Amino acid sequence: MAAPQTAPEQADPEQIIEQATDFWKEVVSVWEHGLMGVDIGRIVIALMIFGLFLVFRGLLTKYIFYTIRRWTKNTKTDLDDKIVDAIIPPVRFIPIILGTFFATQYLRLDGILGVFTYRLIRSMIAFTIFWALHRALEPVQHMSRNLKKTLTPTMVSWIFKFLKMVVVFIGASVILEIWGIAIGPLLAGLGLFGAAVALGAQDLFKNLIGGLTIIAEKRFSPGDWIKVDGVVEGTVEDIGFRSTRVRRFDKAPVHVPNSALSDAVVTNFSRMTHRRIYWKIGVTYSTSKEQLKLIGEEILNYIMTNDDFAKPPEVSTFVRLDSFNDSSIDFMIYCFTKTRDWGEWLQIKEDFALAIKDIVENKAGTSFAFPSQSIYLETLPGNDNAAELFVPPQEKSEQKKIKKASG
Repeated sequence: MAAPQTAPEQADPEQIIEQATDFWKEVVSVWEHGLMGVDIGRIVIALMIFGLFLVFRGLLTKYIFYTIRRWTKNTKTDLDDKIVDAIIPPVRFIPIILGTFFATQYLRLDGILGVFTYRLIRSMIAFTIFWALHRALEPVQHMSRNLKKTLTPTMVSWIFKFLKMVVVFIGASVILEIWGIAIGPLLAGLGLFGAAVALGAQDLFKNLIGGLTIIAEKRFSPGDWIKVDGVVEGTVEDIGFRSTRVRRFDKAPVHVPNSALSDAVVTNFSRMTHRRIYWKIGVTYSTSKEQLKLIGEEILNYIMTNDDFAKPPEVSTFVRLDSFNDSSIDFMIYCFTKTRDWGEWLQIKEDFALAIKDIVENKAGTSFAFPSQSIYLETLPGNDNAAELFVPPQEKSEQKKIKKASG
């Protein structure tokens, strides 16, 4: 027969309470030492502190800077706009630094974690300072108009590029020092490395010196139209440390090493004071003396009365009978236009050419010459007074051959 079933034992209330107490102790232990021995409650509060500073950062951007931007837009100068644009990003980073600082201070971190957060905050402060200095160079460059009058705008641009590189280098050195990396031995090693690199980078330094020469001599500036025979012709877009970018008239960019431009003959068309017109026109030999005088006077009068042309003594102007050519009597026209724009110059030349055609053909009543050749005959065929043709005598052997051939 089966054994009788026994009733289940009832749980002891004291045992249940003891187990619940042990569980709560585990919860409290995890709460107090949940993450690298840091109280989770403190972590949550620290995150809330950091979040409050993020909210403050959003309000700073949305309301305060919005109001400042609205004020600066109403001013006549754009200098204040550039200053605001320069300071906004570093200032927006300050609440992040403050939030990190107060959150870590509340956590009371010790040991390696404490040292790490301490160096991190110092690095963030140094980064913000040098970031602000780097961006502050932009409005300073904008204010340096007097410096641009003394130096070229390209030279000023190069100076501020160099200053930005110095700021970045010093900032990186400060941050490395914060993390315990000695910058002195590192610079010594970089010096040896730089000497080795310099031996293989002679062309780089040659182009750098060439660029400095171009800027110092003010050969050309960005926006100038230049021509280097056999190299390039176009508009200068940028003068870099190594090469100069020139945009050809077909819109293709050409990067020319600075050393090639510093040693070459460069024609800067943008520095012209006037554009020249130098023509030679020929009229037929049938043109009379009075017609020739009229042509010269009318062309000169057109130049002197037209506002598109520069006048003496500012420039030289000549309309002169120049030479007797093979098939024409040539005038030399030498004058200058006021405009330097190529398109306007072409239009002025076209109008001038049409005016000359009207002067020669309508006012003077003559015509332009074209290459021709005249043949003069002393007599016509069949004339009895024509000179006899001389036939050279032939040798006897040749005469016998001719008789045999005819017999």
